Amino acid sequence: MKQPIFLTPEFQERIWGGTKLRTEFGYPIESDLTGECWAVSAHPNGQSIVNQGPYEGKTLGELWKEHRELFGNMEGDVFPLLTKILDANNDLSIQVHPNDEYANKNENGELGKTECWYVIDCKDDAEIIYGHTAQTKEQFVEMIENGEWNELLSRVKVKPGDFFYVPSGTIHALCSGVLILETQQSSDTTYRVYDYDRVDQNGQKRELHIQKSIDVSTIPHEDATVNPSIENIPGATITTFLKEQYFSVYKWEIEDSAAFQQDKPFLICSILDGSGAIETEEGSFVIEKGIHFILPAGLGEYSIKGNVELIVSHP
Repeated sequence: MKQPIFLTPEFQERIWGGTKLRTEFGYPIESDLTGECWAVSAHPNGQSIVNQGPYEGKTLGELWKEHRELFGNMEGDVFPLLTKILDANNDLSIQVHPNDEYANKNENGELGKTECWYVIDCKDDAEIIYGHTAQTKEQFVEMIENGEWNELLSRVKVKPGDFFYVPSGTIHALCSGVLILETQQSSDTTYRVYDYDRVDQNGQKRELHIQKSIDVSTIPHEDATVNPSIENIPGATITTFLKEQYFSVYKWEIEDSAAFQQDKPFLICSILDGSGAIETEEGSFVIEKGIHFILPAGLGEYSIKGNVELIVSHP
């Protein structure tokens, strides 16, 4: 297949969601509590659907099952990655994710969840929760039991363009006023440690997962350092944020026109700003802010024209 696979996202309401997915990206969303755009997903809790081309109407999960050649014949029962855009209009719960081994054993064979965040936009004083101060598991448990959240949780200031790597076992949360693109393993397993005693529309507090959180948290916290590198090629600036076990993530900034060779099993691409076109031997395909697509194996040579900023990832 010599053309991109364009996908229609799935949207999820969240207690902390807002309206930026509509106002910033123009998505046709009615709810004012939309927290998550599952942009490229084959997870059963929210599947992307192909919206044009020979596979129009199929879910990404069906493509993975029926046309593995599009993905370089990669092995594995499930499509490995999930790309989201998150609008944290309010604070998210303090949470932690398990690794593959723990999730497989305790969550019906689900993958673990290592993720990373690119900050698209945020308010001036925005911050995130990243890590904790406990030095031992006993201290960690004691501070949770005593509700010493201000002392336990580590806060980090953020600004647009920042990038954070969040391995499984990392205590974390987005705080209000942060809009991010998230690249993660294809998993929907989240353990809530603390939720500010909030209640939902039915007056119920959301479930916490204290013991599982204690089981999987990295203690003491380990910062996952990110050292981006920048490469200038004709017509584009390529920032490499991360090359890790589960995914590699880049920012491509195209100015006018840049040529590429698709030599990965597949590439996930999300347009964060600008507009232009992808040109392959099968034709020219319009791309603009808010569009998500996969460049399949065997695409070969292609070019991107226009002024476009995109986040690109692959396993």
